[in-house]
Amino acid sequence: MQIARLATGSGEKFARLDGPLAHGLDADPWSELRETGESWMWGEGELLCPVRPSKIVCIGRNYAAHARELGHEIPAEPLIFLKPPSALIGPGGSVVLPPESARVEHEAELVVVIGRRASRVARDHALGHVFGYTCACDVTARDLQKKDVQFTRAKGFDTFCPIGPWIETELDPGAQRVTCRVRGATRQDGSTAHMMFDVPELVSYVSRMMTLLPGDVILTGTPEGVGPLVAEDQVEVEVSSVGVLKILVRA
Repeated sequence: MQIARLATGSGEKFARLDGPLAHGLDADPWSELRETGESWMWGEGELLCPVRPSKIVCIGRNYAAHARELGHEIPAEPLIFLKPPSALIGPGGSVVLPPESARVEHEAELVVVIGRRASRVARDHALGHVFGYTCACDVTARDLQKKDVQFTRAKGFDTFCPIGPWIETELDPGAQRVTCRVRGATRQDGSTAHMMFDVPELVSYVSRMMTLLPGDVILTGTPEGVGPLVAEDQVEVEVSSVGVLKILVRA
């Protein structure tokens, strides 16, 4: 099932997508999935960022090949950092290259969307707290990341967290192809089967440090192949059972 957040003539609405038809929901979908009975034809231009999280939790170096390509050791446990919600943009949005950085890079990722409050959740029960999955580009000012050592500034600029196009509620998070194309050329092509820490482990681990609330998201890490973005780039992040997140880059 695909759940989207759409811009309509009467405001922003969550909806269940059924081909060309959108069926309106009366609240955030992770609160209670109830349809209003209202349906309409929707278009790609109406898609908004499908989440409104209280926090964006990210996992670094979760693919061994990506850790190696940046010259890092493979972590013994999940490496956590945060992005601010102000970094969010939706499908069709533009990543703005900040003047503070000379090298901004793409990182394609599978995103976990939390559906139920999670605090110190056991691994075996972790997936019961997941509402669904979507795509993200963890945009990174790589030169600032190397300079600062920690990640906050490099990962936290406005527009540095595109998410979308919608939430898919039914997929196997351990068997997804994750790709990134820039101007039509494939740069990243990996599989979540190669993650060092899988989704149940990540949800359980993060919930031991901070309470995950409905609508919160976890970006699960990126496969190898990260590379630079320049103005006018057209970027596509695809997770095989979700869809394609399309974004632009501008100066």
